[in-house]
Amino acid sequence: MVDVLSQNEIDALLAALSSGEMDAEELKKEETQKKIRSYDFKRAVRFSKDHIRSLTRIHENFARYLTTYFSAQLRTFVQINVVQVEQLPYDEFIRSIPKMTILNIFNAEPLEGRMVLEVHPNVAYAMVDRMLGGTGNAPAKSGTLTEIETMIMERIFSGAFDSLREAWKTVLDMTPRMEALETNPQFMQIVSPNETIALISLSTKIGDTSGMINLCIPHVVIEPIMSKLSVHHWFVSQKKSRAQEEVDALKERVSKAKLPIVAELGESELSIAEFLGLSVGDVITLNKSVEEGLSIKVGDKLKFIGSPGTVRERVAVQIDEVVSEGVEELDE
Repeated sequence: MVDVLSQNEIDALLAALSSGEMDAEELKKEETQKKIRSYDFKRAVRFSKDHIRSLTRIHENFARYLTTYFSAQLRTFVQINVVQVEQLPYDEFIRSIPKMTILNIFNAEPLEGRMVLEVHPNVAYAMVDRMLGGTGNAPAKSGTLTEIETMIMERIFSGAFDSLREAWKTVLDMTPRMEALETNPQFMQIVSPNETIALISLSTKIGDTSGMINLCIPHVVIEPIMSKLSVHHWFVSQKKSRAQEEVDALKERVSKAKLPIVAELGESELSIAEFLGLSVGDVITLNKSVEEGLSIKVGDKLKFIGSPGTVRERVAVQIDEVVSEGVEELDE
């Protein structure tokens, strides 16, 4: 961000230049000198601000889908929000999570590699308690998972990956599948310690219990689709999606529109006196012979040529010829 000087600072600077306390040439030299910034190779910047913004938008949708899913499964109040999206080394992520936690390791075809959905024990045990008929309170101490608890958690979080698939649908049609459920971070090594990851932190509240859900996405996994995470691609794809939806909706509405279809036997001109003198049994001579086809109009445009007849004792018209689209009937 560019620093803006106040009026007092500008006056003080001009006074210093005029009094000789500061040299204008020295200021120019300082500006032309190269600015050196330290760079930590262990914290390599792989995700641009543009990528971080796109990941934030995607996982805000993920949080909404997840809220709906967990609310339906647990039948209680659930609130999930994106707190932060940041990039950091994988080793730092492992050291930041509890020694005893719930780690859902999964892949997402067609992407290659593995990702992790880490759930704080308070949140995970509150879910299990609700699924088993409890009030949703987490235990004071979390020990080793039993086989029943493991199966329940696998079932809950396997369904949660459908929400992730829906959230990513605008960028990539992926199919997340759980590979394993771990509780010790030391036994989980999905990438090298120095590999940069995107960490999406979700604050989660289930009833009176709160905790964090962290989604770890290694850079090497989503590197092939990084170009799709740009804001330009995001808005263009959304615009195309909306445009296609509008076209489909328009087609559906037009297909249901009703149009008048008229089959004309012919025309005849009568004076008002002749018209008023018509009675039962009179015959009106038309300008077409019986050998000529009928003009079938859709709206006011000539579209078909046909011949009269009957079907099941009802008057009908058989289409014999299709007139080129847009060609109107010529005046006789």
